[in-house]
Formats: sequence, C-alpha cells, structure tokens
Amino acid sequence: MKQTANRKSKVNLLPEEIRQTLNAFIRNGSMTQKDILAEINQMIDEAGLPEDVKLSRTGFNRYAKKMEEMGMRMRQAREVAEVWTAKLGDAPVSDVGKLLQEFVRTMAFETSMRMMEEAEENQEVIPPKALNQLALVSQRIEQAAMTSQKVEREIRAAFAAEAADKAEKIVKQAGLTAATAEEIKRQILGIAS
Repeated sequence: MKQTANRKSKVNLLPEEIRQTLNAFIRNGSMTQKDILAEINQMIDEAGLPEDVKLSRTGFNRYAKKMEEMGMRMRQAREVAEVWTAKLGDAPVSDVGKLLQEFVRTMAFETSMRMMEEAEENQEVIPPKALNQLALVSQRIEQAAMTSQKVEREIRAAFAAEAADKAEKIVKQAGLTAATAEEIKRQILGIAS
C-alpha cells in the first residue's frame, strides 16, 4: 500500500498502549525484531483491530531503525554532556554557560533537521506548533548569550576599576606623579573596554 500525503505511519496510528509496549520492547533490547513484531501483531489481533493495521516486517524494521538511531543520538549527547561536565567542573561559570548554549543550539539544529527528514519521509508538513517551539528555543538561547556577554563585560569593568584604584594607590605610594598614576589607571580601564 503506497503512502499518500499527510498519512501517518502504521506505528503512529496504533493505539497508545500498543505503541508504548512496542517502544518498550525496542528499548529493552532483550527480544529479537521478529519476536517483537509477532508480539505486537498478536496484541493488534487481541484488541480486535482490522488486519490491515498489523505491522509489516519492512515497516517495523524501518521504525525500529529510526528509534535505534534516535536512541544512539540521545546516548551520545548524554555521554558528551557527562565528559564536558566532568572536564569543566573547575572552569569559570561563563565558559560552562557558553558550552551549554552551544550544546542547546546544536540540539535545536539537529531537532529541526530530524523534523524535516521525518516530514519528508511521511510526506507531512512540520506542525506550526513545533516550528514555534524551535523559534522560541532559538530566541531564548540568543537572549541568554547576550545576557552572558553583558554580565561578563560588567564583571571585567568592575575588576578593572578595582585594579586601577589599587594601581593608583601603589603608584602614589611609590612617589610617582599624579599624572603618571592617572595615565596608568586610564590604561588599565582601557583594557577592560
């Protein structure tokens, strides 16, 4: 049977309980695909659903492969997060924040690419709600980046002002002229800009 535009896959049309069981079997990994397919098709029979609702071997394999790829991406993302979290434990907060912002940007990009692939595969249109959520995530990432940059500039300016005041006191104690002290202070403050 050829899929038509906007038609969902058979798995997506299954009742929620059967679909959840299918996903649990796939995640568990203790059954062969052949056994999972037989079990799910038996559940479809027991639910009194029509024969054409049953999953084909090809359709099931395609779905299982897609779920495995998504699982692999999630595991990789989790492993990367663990490595970088451990490695950056002593890093300045701003560096960790920048890394997390970049990580979220990457995840949003990968999610949008996956949504486009799935929409093309299922001959569907990406739901406006999903696009809106991705746009909102992007907006929030950029706002967080701008806020981080602003805070970082303020911290640098405060540090430079404190360093300039201390340098001015030291220079005056060393007997240099007020003009020299002022020039040193101005240069220190200029570095922070």
